[in-house]
Amino acid sequence: MPQASDLQLPLEERFSFLDPQGHRVVAIVSLPPGRTDRIAVLCHGFLSSKTSSTNKTLTHLLVDQGIGTCCFDFFGQGESDGPFEQITTTLGVHQAQAAIDLMKQNGYRHIGLMGSSFGGLVSILTAAQRTDLACLALKCPVVDFAEELRLGFGPDEMAQWEATDTIPNIMGGPDRISLRYAFYEDALHRIAYDPARSITAPTIIVQGDKDEHVPLHQSRRLFDTLRVKKHIEMLPGADHQFTKGEDFTRMTKIIAEWLISHLSSPPD
Repeated sequence: MPQASDLQLPLEERFSFLDPQGHRVVAIVSLPPGRTDRIAVLCHGFLSSKTSSTNKTLTHLLVDQGIGTCCFDFFGQGESDGPFEQITTTLGVHQAQAAIDLMKQNGYRHIGLMGSSFGGLVSILTAAQRTDLACLALKCPVVDFAEELRLGFGPDEMAQWEATDTIPNIMGGPDRISLRYAFYEDALHRIAYDPARSITAPTIIVQGDKDEHVPLHQSRRLFDTLRVKKHIEMLPGADHQFTKGEDFTRMTKIIAEWLISHLSSPPD
């Protein structure tokens, strides 16, 4: 994979690594010209991939400022091993930890972490277990996925999920999606409020105040829980996907500026 030094041209490379359970995880590292030991690991959302619009836009903004990005596909999504129906939050955290460890092994000394929605939950839980991150950025993060699912599905749909191991497509598609009820059972043990107290990295939260999926009270409670330098932005009128172009541009700009400001130490 690309190294942190001796690079003369813009570089993007696909590669794969193994998580602690031996699953193959597919990733892309994008680097600026020249040398850098600064990189942001970007975690995509549920039913998304490493090449999400947010990841691609942030990569462009960060590489322009001399900061690399590492984007990877969670279990069962994109090009990574699956099947998706067996994903859990715990597995996602293991994969994010492995990605960060790999960046450190390859010479990156200043590492930021960014997560979108489900990737935000994974990023909170990951950051809570580390003291070596320069910063954390969260885009409409899920903090209590079990609560979000109960509120979104209601008791009848939750019962159907338990009986059939399928859920409605929460991104709006017509077909049901295979997802084991064990995901919900795992989520009950991966609520991120208490772990967030252990986060040491400066943290920003960005969410639309019309988010139709992630309850706003989760981000507000998370913000109150954090014990580090922190900032929260609730964008007026923005939905979960930041569908309006101006909302998406504002969201990515805010997150990029946070990452750039905290990854600004030049290489030694």
